[in-house]
Amino acid sequence: MEERLQKLISACGLASRRTAEEWIVSGRVSVNGVKAHLGDRADPDRDTVAVDGVPLRADGDRTWLMLNKPRGYVSTLSDEKGRRTAAELVADCGVRVWPVGRLDMDSEGMLLFTNDGELTNLLLHPRHQVEKEYLVWVTGNTEKAIPILSGPMELDGEPIAPAKVRLGRVSGGVSQLSVTITQGKNRQVRRMCAAAGLTVARLKRIREGGLFLDRTLKPGAWRPLTDREILLLRSRS
Repeated sequence: MEERLQKLISACGLASRRTAEEWIVSGRVSVNGVKAHLGDRADPDRDTVAVDGVPLRADGDRTWLMLNKPRGYVSTLSDEKGRRTAAELVADCGVRVWPVGRLDMDSEGMLLFTNDGELTNLLLHPRHQVEKEYLVWVTGNTEKAIPILSGPMELDGEPIAPAKVRLGRVSGGVSQLSVTITQGKNRQVRRMCAAAGLTVARLKRIREGGLFLDRTLKPGAWRPLTDREILLLRSRS
């Protein structure tokens, strides 16, 4: 199916659509060896689209990774404060990839990496309503907090969608909650819990869309996603 060139370039993770448009105008983009113009379209299954003479990465060559992020790592490609980054843990994957969303330094669990701009947008854009499930170990009055977490709340003066919350095991004054959200504000689950009177002792992401964290992955380990897992992500279930 034909798509605008700037959309194809963005979907490959090379640049934003606006930057891709600038590349087209400056003559850096070609289709089947012919200089492209703004407004041109191409079919990636039929046409060869190139930037600076280098063909766009085919879909089958894209990379998707699942990392079991340990605590103590920031979810950025680099850090101005010199802290350890999750990107360092997947540096040996052989290609340049970026994290899909973030887990704060004190959180752990599933963090996806990819070089697929289209899939990144699918998972992160609010309109797609992709569920993210967390196991959260908390102290405090969960009987009072759960209705608050499950109802309308505000963060930064803006309303957020109600979370799906289930109470799990309770031991030694620590309760385990399953919290599922569809948004991704900074430290959202921690801040929601604080607003509901709970103190978070541990937070672990275990699901994104229809994809669950691989329990065989030790903290700090990663593996490529299977074709089936990529389809699960694309289904936005």
